[in-house]
Amino acid sequence: MNVIDLLKNEVNNLMANDTAHDFEHIMRVYKNAQTICKKENANAKLVLSAVLLHDIVSYAKSDKRSKLSSIKSAEESKKILKKFDFTKKEIQIISDAIHDHSFSRHKTPVTIEGKILQDADRLDALGAIGIARVFAVGGSEKRPFYNAEDPFCKNRIPDDQIWTLDHFYRKLLKLESLMNTKSGKIEAKKRTKVMKDFLNQLKKEIK
Repeated sequence: MNVIDLLKNEVNNLMANDTAHDFEHIMRVYKNAQTICKKENANAKLVLSAVLLHDIVSYAKSDKRSKLSSIKSAEESKKILKKFDFTKKEIQIISDAIHDHSFSRHKTPVTIEGKILQDADRLDALGAIGIARVFAVGGSEKRPFYNAEDPFCKNRIPDDQIWTLDHFYRKLLKLESLMNTKSGKIEAKKRTKVMKDFLNQLKKEIK
């Protein structure tokens, strides 16, 4: 087995039972990253290692430590990578990518490895799978679907800690403009259209 396969096995055993951040999420991000890597001519070993380890610590959105998930994942990734055939420089590149990938960190990664991880992860928050994840998290946190008086945040600031639908306006519809790579931007545009079509249909059904 190569080092990537070994890491897959390691991570599969570590992932928590979290619908939005489970091993299937990791593998979807992995697939996104593979596609972007080919088009951006990046070091696949480093990018895919970062992908596999980017959510090994994932606090619930309602947990006060939620914004620390990427930082803790970066710290834990170093311990794991030391067990495998990675140089100190490679470990630093991978852990830095993980450290800065999260939306809540408000960071643009410096390295191409970090940029690709961030794009690949954000793509999994968009499109049909993104819609599914939003409502999975909302259900697990027992949040109502939407604010009945202003479902689509026309006259108020979105609060996705209270209403699930607000997450589209608080975060998801912003991601397309924040993508780092050309190939990431192209795919994000397609997936954002899926979400906008969904919201337009929802407006017809609940108004």
